[in-house]
Amino acid sequence: MAASVQMSASSLNMLEAKSFFGQKLHFARCETVRPKGLCFVGVRAATAVASKFTTLKPMADRVLVKIQSVEEKTVGGILLPSSAQSKPQGGEVVAVGDGRIIGDKKIEVGVQTGKNIVYSKYAGTEIDFNGVSHLLLKEDDIVGILETDDIKDLQPLNDRVLIKVAEAEGKTAGGVLLTDSAKEKPVIGTVSAVGPGTLGEDGTRKALDIAVGNTVMYSKYAGSEFKSADGTQYIVVKASDVLAVLA
Repeated sequence: MAASVQMSASSLNMLEAKSFFGQKLHFARCETVRPKGLCFVGVRAATAVASKFTTLKPMADRVLVKIQSVEEKTVGGILLPSSAQSKPQGGEVVAVGDGRIIGDKKIEVGVQTGKNIVYSKYAGTEIDFNGVSHLLLKEDDIVGILETDDIKDLQPLNDRVLIKVAEAEGKTAGGVLLTDSAKEKPVIGTVSAVGPGTLGEDGTRKALDIAVGNTVMYSKYAGSEFKSADGTQYIVVKASDVLAVLA
């Protein structure tokens, strides 16, 4: 069975998620010119932990995250299709591993229980634990800590960098106005926050050569994209995906 199937529709309203052979099947109501009905829109494997187990202890640098529910309505009460739900993928850390050994140093996991985090879009293993959806992640899959509901306040972890994306050009060099679909995706932005740096082979952390306020160019297909509460576009990339600092 394919890991993911996407359907095209002008509007999709999520209805239900059912279990089938250990996987969650998601259905939506299709609002198209064709007769309305149910469309299969996605599958993600989820491991159900038997109720006899009451605790789950992550190993090494892994963390257990209680998945944050996605806001499914706009302020005006309009149901949103899943593709339009722009709230960052995240949740609350409920358990952490004991860390890992690098060189002769014990490196603890960089987040604590109770912290709200944002993680990479397709990261981790989904688990149904005590009837609640969780995700078991490696620390490197965590993008950063988010204490508010706005991505602009993200505190990146390790070697990640939060960038405010520059607005796409609205005109060609000849002055022709461009539609949104024709605008070239920008790969330039201003650094809003940086992580504490990378860990060397001896376990020593090295600060990044990128500073808040730098204007940078980054790899076109790198990172995780988000939208802030005011509609501003942000992207989180690894420092290795930053190609140049512009001045």
